[in-house]
Amino acid sequence: MVSTAERPRPVLTAGSVLPEDAERAALVARVHDPEAGGPCVAAVRGEHVVDLTALAPTVSDLLERDDAPEAVREADGGRTWRLDDLLTAPPGRRDVPRLLAPVDLQVIKAAGVTFARSLLERVIEERTGGDPAQAARVRDRVVRSVGGRLDGIRPGSPEAAKAKELLVAEGLWSQYLEVGIGPDPEVFTKAPVLSAVGTGADIGVLRASVWNNPEPEAVLVVDSRGRVRGATLGNDVNLRDVEGRSALLLSRAKDNNASCAIGPFVRLLDDDFGIDAVRDLDIGLRIDGPDGYELRGSSSLREISRDVLDLVSATHGAHHQYPDGFVLFTGTLFAPTEDRKAPGEGFTHEYGDVVRISSPRLGALVNTVVPSEAADPWTFGVGALMRSLARRGLL
Repeated sequence: MVSTAERPRPVLTAGSVLPEDAERAALVARVHDPEAGGPCVAAVRGEHVVDLTALAPTVSDLLERDDAPEAVREADGGRTWRLDDLLTAPPGRRDVPRLLAPVDLQVIKAAGVTFARSLLERVIEERTGGDPAQAARVRDRVVRSVGGRLDGIRPGSPEAAKAKELLVAEGLWSQYLEVGIGPDPEVFTKAPVLSAVGTGADIGVLRASVWNNPEPEAVLVVDSRGRVRGATLGNDVNLRDVEGRSALLLSRAKDNNASCAIGPFVRLLDDDFGIDAVRDLDIGLRIDGPDGYELRGSSSLREISRDVLDLVSATHGAHHQYPDGFVLFTGTLFAPTEDRKAPGEGFTHEYGDVVRISSPRLGALVNTVVPSEAADPWTFGVGALMRSLARRGLL
């Protein structure tokens, strides 16, 4: 793998990260500002970013307001930064303003196995015990046995129950198939509050992992009442070899330093961008390796097996509340299978890979892959945020 000292840095500009229709969008950002001594809630207005922290000390507070889209567009603000300047700040630098993940006190949740195609890849991980060398052989057997028969099956339906009977009879039933087509979705806690990194930051995979990949996803931003208030992009970085050994290692596979990226901004729902626009999102993936390697992929929420509002209902309700709101990764259709190194071993990251996840209406989330052990340490937690806001007289 390429050393972290040699890794290339993506060149980011306002034009490369903003949505195509940014002039119509209500966009929320968070900015680390050393002058303020902590993070600021901000609105993106053209190529400038306006401090709204005096209006709402946290993004969580902002999204509790019914007038959040109007406030983001029109409210008077404090200091202003050029978006281009924020995007050129080196990762980890605390002495210059830079973009952060655009959420703060929200719990970071994720729904897994929500697309039939990626569902089959989870079965393959389990059947191989996380061994990439066995993936091609097992994939061939699963596809021949199951084929496209899972496509279009509504989870929890009588058709899904019949498919389960068939798969059990063929010795192919799996815990992943249970959450993929069974009545209850997989919803787990992806990462601790405030641990996500934003666009331009490094993302981490464990040094011990030899089979891993990005997971480009749409991320819903939900308030304390369970209302979807906005959407953004996310990378649910996954260690396939770790999770393949045992689903009980999910936390080890998913929750590591810098293993969760969210951004670049939260686009608030409004008359121009409603929940149906979220259901219609196309998400693109581009990976550029330090060795000239290129990978392209895409995912469409139109192919999701469970409606996004059903995923929200499975997360929030009488059974579970989130007083500061939550964000919810909605799963990915993308599961890279083409070989990068040895034949039959599929895709895995190299350090220095630049990962770009983009959608025309949400912009672009861009990160560089490093070892989790070498990524910028996570040191700013809830206590630090509260102390920072108190020092500024915002609590």
